[in-house]
Amino acid sequence: MPKTNIFILLIFLTLFLSCNRDDDNADQVPRIPTDIQINLNLPQYNPLLNPGGWVYALGGSQGIIIYRISQSDFGVFDRHCTYQVVNSCRVNVNAEDNITAADTECCGSVFNIVDGLPSEGPALRPLQAFEYQFNSNTNVLRVYN
Repeated sequence: MPKTNIFILLIFLTLFLSCNRDDDNADQVPRIPTDIQINLNLPQYNPLLNPGGWVYALGGSQGIIIYRISQSDFGVFDRHCTYQVVNSCRVNVNAEDNITAADTECCGSVFNIVDGLPSEGPALRPLQAFEYQFNSNTNVLRVYN
């Protein structure tokens, strides 16, 4: 087979494979600019005073889950499910275990809210994480991207 035919075949194969990927999981959660300050001393944020507590906050694409991992560490994630992003599915914390977030009706996936990784369902990517800074002197958590 001549070299030009092999080259054309390789180009065709590359285009074919790139067009046939799983587009249900290929798109990304929109990065909505977010920069909020959360005073953990306010009553609505009291669950974050101790490790294992969590709250929802406004921001991101579908809202934010904030989970207190330890005295200085937090898990901060967008609630937008990473499977079939165009459907704008929103995950909710599972009240039975307070460590997972799921949307079983829309995206069919479950995520760990400590690290954002999917634990069940078709989602392959973790929840979109936010950066944060915690000032233990003022008990204020800054969440941003």
